[in-house]
Amino acid sequence: MREAGGLARRIGAVKQWAIEELELPAPEARDREKPRERLLGAAYELFAAKGVGQVGIETILAKSGCAKASLYSNFDSKADLAIAFLDRREAVWMRGWLETEIKRRASTPEQRLLTIFDVFDGWFRKKTFEGCSFINVLLESEADSPVRRAAGIHLSKIRAIIRDLAKEARLRDPEKFAQAWHMLMKGSIVSACEGNRNAARDAKRAARLIIEGWARNPTVSRGR
Repeated sequence: MREAGGLARRIGAVKQWAIEELELPAPEARDREKPRERLLGAAYELFAAKGVGQVGIETILAKSGCAKASLYSNFDSKADLAIAFLDRREAVWMRGWLETEIKRRASTPEQRLLTIFDVFDGWFRKKTFEGCSFINVLLESEADSPVRRAAGIHLSKIRAIIRDLAKEARLRDPEKFAQAWHMLMKGSIVSACEGNRNAARDAKRAARLIIEGWARNPTVSRGR
């Protein structure tokens, strides 16, 4: 019973954060939505709070208020629903929140790279902190499964954002830089999940050493 109560609180916290921070529809608005959106909205809250593997179809149906026939007329399988959840997570969390916050808080590419950890710091300290869904799904899914491949693709899109910033900052070998920077980001998330709420601040100190020591491409001077 205590575990069930804890899960309910986590789901409620994720729901409130999504409504307030990401401007997702409130529950009463969702009641008027089509079954596909209701199913996806319910899955989003449940999968974000507990992961895909720990949430059964019946739980999703109960939360969405939809019949099983509606589920399978909109999604081929639970795996298909999980992939749709990851797509929504990219739009809401990665694009709508993380990328937007980085651009809002900093103006230069180098500042934006470091600002990632400032954004993470606020995230790690929220009661709604649930870890990275892409990492969680990647680790819990079977090797070479469609869901695991989808999670990997979404993680690669985060690296693409870092790579583009590295190019703008004239950092040499931006692909290698993106790999190293992303490892630091993922490590800080895992550390925060372990209970280290200062993980982002610790990671930012390490990030400064990386960016200060990374070779840069020379500035190309324009010919007269």
